[in-house]
Amino acid sequence: MTLTDTPAQIGSETLFTGYRLGGLTLPNRVVMAPMTRVRAADGGLATPSMATYYAQRATAGLIVTEGVQPSLIGQSNPGTPGLYTDEQVASWRPVTAAVHANGGRIFAQIMHGGRVSHPDTTGLVPVGPSAVPAVGEVFTPTGPQTAPMPRALETAEVPEHARSYASAARRAVDAGFDGVELHGANGYLISQFLSSNANLRTDLYGGSVANRIRFAVEAVEATVAAVGAERTGIRLSPGGAFWGVQEDDVAELYAALLGELAPLGLAYVHLEATVDDEVLVGLRRAWPGALIMNPVLPMGARRAERPDADRWIGLGADLISFGRAFIANPDLVERLRAGLPLAAEDAATYFQGGDAGYVTYPAYQHAG
Repeated sequence: MTLTDTPAQIGSETLFTGYRLGGLTLPNRVVMAPMTRVRAADGGLATPSMATYYAQRATAGLIVTEGVQPSLIGQSNPGTPGLYTDEQVASWRPVTAAVHANGGRIFAQIMHGGRVSHPDTTGLVPVGPSAVPAVGEVFTPTGPQTAPMPRALETAEVPEHARSYASAARRAVDAGFDGVELHGANGYLISQFLSSNANLRTDLYGGSVANRIRFAVEAVEATVAAVGAERTGIRLSPGGAFWGVQEDDVAELYAALLGELAPLGLAYVHLEATVDDEVLVGLRRAWPGALIMNPVLPMGARRAERPDADRWIGLGADLISFGRAFIANPDLVERLRAGLPLAAEDAATYFQGGDAGYVTYPAYQHAG
């Protein structure tokens, strides 16, 4: 299909038919995208409210959790959960059990923040591919602060950070998750290595496209070795400028990355609409496996809706992820299926903590 083709004539039987994803059978092709909600308890522990929140949304074909740090130094924001201690694993088990009890499937998104962190959050100096700070203010326990100068990783240190994704993936499976998604997008550590301005290295992890994709490939390979390809996905934001990252060779960079990942047989690649359609459709053609498309720029002017989903299925995506639409619509799948109106989310409650604006949105109330 070309960009000029009309994706319509895509009825509900497409977005709402089943799909085989890795080792899972999904009842529909609607994915709940990962969204930071900063509701974890001290020590990066998952909570009963988190179990309620995800279980309420278990009709999604697949849920991908908020970013979960694989190590203390990998934590970006305060109030986010981890998967690097036994206590954290135990805290996640009621969450995955609640989702499964409601008939759902859930992957943990493994997110190493890299330079997008602060010593006030972790007690540690953030690390990155190079000593180049992120652009903007990062969240800390006392409020937003200017992003600090990260410490450039020594060459010998880089593999341990790549392996941290695999270690967290093992713990995720132990906690009952169906799989993991590596967060390779939005200016965090994998994205920093892919970048042409956050990564100024001159060793085997920097410079050429082949070198800049190396960290991502090693992280994915380690995760596949740890939990299996059918339990492993990766999220990417081609050309995205989050936290000041730049990519000067987007089509070449991501074609090379997908080329290295293709033989591994991953469950999926999850792309954000952070570059023009022509590049994204080219990457769809280059990727032989399942593709999840997130059709609206994260935190952009609007949320994704049904026409966006239908258009991208028409352009070759296998599944469509929705972010903000899931916040106020725990029954989003049914609302999309039946053409029901979507409730509006309260942005003031995104990151405030507590249950309000988290587990308090009702399912659609039919009149009569």
